[in-house]
Amino acid sequence: MDYVSLFPFAQYWWFYVGFTLFVLMVLALDLGVFHKQAREVTAREALGWVIFWVTLALIFNVVFWQFARWEFNRDPVLQAELMSRMGLTADQAAQNVALEFLAGYVIEESLSVDNMFVFVVVFGFFGIPRKYQHRILFYGILGAIIFRTLFIGLGSALMQFHWVVWVFGGFLILTGLKILIAPEKPIDPEKNPIIRFMRRLMPVTPELDGQKFFVRRNGILHATPLLVCLVFIEITDIVFAVDSVPAIFAITKEPLIVYTSNVFAILGLRALFFLLAGAIHKFHFLKYGLGLVLVFVGLKMVWLNEAAGGKFPITWSLGIIALLIGGAIAISLAIPSKADPDPPGH
Repeated sequence: MDYVSLFPFAQYWWFYVGFTLFVLMVLALDLGVFHKQAREVTAREALGWVIFWVTLALIFNVVFWQFARWEFNRDPVLQAELMSRMGLTADQAAQNVALEFLAGYVIEESLSVDNMFVFVVVFGFFGIPRKYQHRILFYGILGAIIFRTLFIGLGSALMQFHWVVWVFGGFLILTGLKILIAPEKPIDPEKNPIIRFMRRLMPVTPELDGQKFFVRRNGILHATPLLVCLVFIEITDIVFAVDSVPAIFAITKEPLIVYTSNVFAILGLRALFFLLAGAIHKFHFLKYGLGLVLVFVGLKMVWLNEAAGGKFPITWSLGIIALLIGGAIAISLAIPSKADPDPPGH
């Protein structure tokens, strides 16, 4: 089965620009209006934001599906290509686009939960009060969007070479197996070489100074622990992006879908963190579900797509991913960890 590029950048650059401007506008409202003053985000407020971001992603997916239907049905040349090279009608191709976005969103949102374990440790290590954590995560997510955009652009260019697909697929399989087998190592920001370099580059104050990332002491510019924490979180996201971006390219070859699903998942990460931060330890089996997801999407790249005639059915992919993640969460809640001080029913 041959692949047909559905959203070439030269033709749909305006979609990327419009979507990015929309995201920046939402972020500006978030920081400039809803969280202008430093304050602690309550679980109830976080739940409201989680519902908002998930609903916004689902609304976008429905609009994107209808947009794809309209675009594909008005282009007879593309319709002929879809049927001759992929065996799909315009409506079927549009439905696949929507399902690929949803699968990419679920994968990225699930993998981002792994980031939360890191956030909890890092905020505790640097002694960041809850009322300042939103500010760090806001700028962390802004940086994450920039770095993910660069990774997606690089990935879409590399995915043109078949051997890269095998490399990415093999990497995902090995990463998934490592998650399943290797013991977890404690996170120690103090040993991070970039953090060490940063402290050599600029003096760091021992205490916070409100929401400030920089302060002047005796005429000398100092970084605060808030900035050091932000840098560490940005580095962590870059490391996680090495797994998550290839994982979504295993679901779709369309950079537009990879970009939009990635961004929506990242936008909802802060609210999800504030909702689950206190209970994140309860999902102790989630890492195994994530490991199996990475093994599955790696196998899609190196074997399952070819075995299925060029494209493993997206409905099957979405179902398997949902089953693995949902099953890991259900098992975690049904079998509490020995270290969990609050088992169900208490």
